[in-house]
Amino acid sequence: MNTYYIKNATIVNEGVSFVASLLIEKGRIAKITRENEPFTVPDNAEQIDAQGYLLLPGAIDDQVHFRDPGLTHKGDIETESKAAVAGGVTSFMDMPNTKPQTTTLPDWEAKQRRAAEASYANYAFFMGATNNNIDELKKMNPEQTPGVKIFMGSSTGNMLVDNKEALGRIFSEIDTLIAVHCEKEEIIKENTQHYTTLYGDNLDCSYHPLIRNAEACYVSSAEAVELAKKHNARLHLLHLSTAREMELLDTTSLNQKRITGEVCVHHLWFSDKDYAQYGNRIKWNPAIKSETDRDALRQALRDGRIDIVATDHAPHLPNEKEGNIFTAASGGPLVQHSLVAMLELAKQGVFSTELVIEKMAHTPARLFGIPGRGFIREGYFADLVLVQPNSEWKVAPENILYKCGWSPFEGITFSHRVAKTFVNGVLVYNEGAINPTRSAMPLRFKR
Repeated sequence: MNTYYIKNATIVNEGVSFVASLLIEKGRIAKITRENEPFTVPDNAEQIDAQGYLLLPGAIDDQVHFRDPGLTHKGDIETESKAAVAGGVTSFMDMPNTKPQTTTLPDWEAKQRRAAEASYANYAFFMGATNNNIDELKKMNPEQTPGVKIFMGSSTGNMLVDNKEALGRIFSEIDTLIAVHCEKEEIIKENTQHYTTLYGDNLDCSYHPLIRNAEACYVSSAEAVELAKKHNARLHLLHLSTAREMELLDTTSLNQKRITGEVCVHHLWFSDKDYAQYGNRIKWNPAIKSETDRDALRQALRDGRIDIVATDHAPHLPNEKEGNIFTAASGGPLVQHSLVAMLELAKQGVFSTELVIEKMAHTPARLFGIPGRGFIREGYFADLVLVQPNSEWKVAPENILYKCGWSPFEGITFSHRVAKTFVNGVLVYNEGAINPTRSAMPLRFKR
């Protein structure tokens, strides 16, 4: 394992930015030295001049769909983890709606084995809840999985959990974090009937936020919060998309919260005004909604109501994104561009760079209890990203690493460029090249 000495970088960590140098030895951060602090660099260290670069802790994405197993024609753990490290994401947590679905311990174990062989980023896998698998959920080792995923109110395959008794048992008997996709199926059906009666079945994506509207999200999220409070469960609301849902969250410190929230990059970047330009490329569930909703999400991130920024990375082939809102697939690829998109919003003054790092690295590590990661601290794993600011580049097919070959950010020019990414001290991404030496580890959780 190589030794690296990164010199004169601007480190962004724990709310401050400062110029320092950093030594990587045996996969960990061995030493951080401030300017003019005496330090003897080991003879075997490869030195990297990082003057003018930002040195950041690697992003931890708590919601991805890497499509492996069973949907690997559009993405797999190898291809999507390559894209992740190229984007500065050094750890990911994958969702259970694959084929087979990750609803049994053997299926979860199979994913772990696959990632050990193929992943370039550190990895973990949620277990998926159904109406009748609570005995399997209880077999989970809480130190090895981030939690249980529930599709509550909106169906994905047979993973819709709509049985009140089953929900009550999950919220009362499962000790680990419960992550929930909240959209109310009954409201979605009512809205579908309303708009198809008026305008027919061939609706374009501008109707998507009208059918999967704010009410559908709020009612379902409110039900999840009510269950969590009733049973004192540890609830994590995924991909929040509406202003009204912010009423369900508070600004207390993270260590006092039993209910936390996540927002995804696309809900912070786009609004319903963008459907005319981007069409189905920005069709997600939950839908991208109004500028008012987007602005409320941004404010909630700033005031601490929302805790984490993630991607809900969900690749589909281009032809799968074609058609009307009932035939075009929902979801899109994001892990290669999430960090630079957030840094772009920081440059625009929407957030501070320090807040971006807090919400993409520090807080995910704290919220899920991931020891030794998410911060630039001596003794921690060297999951690090060197970013060159003021280095414009345009997202184009030739620099997209997703297996599906496209990005909703295609054609957009970013001002920050990921130059190098280290995972457990190994330089896995270097100026556009992927190092074939894998160094990824399974994430561990101490809560």
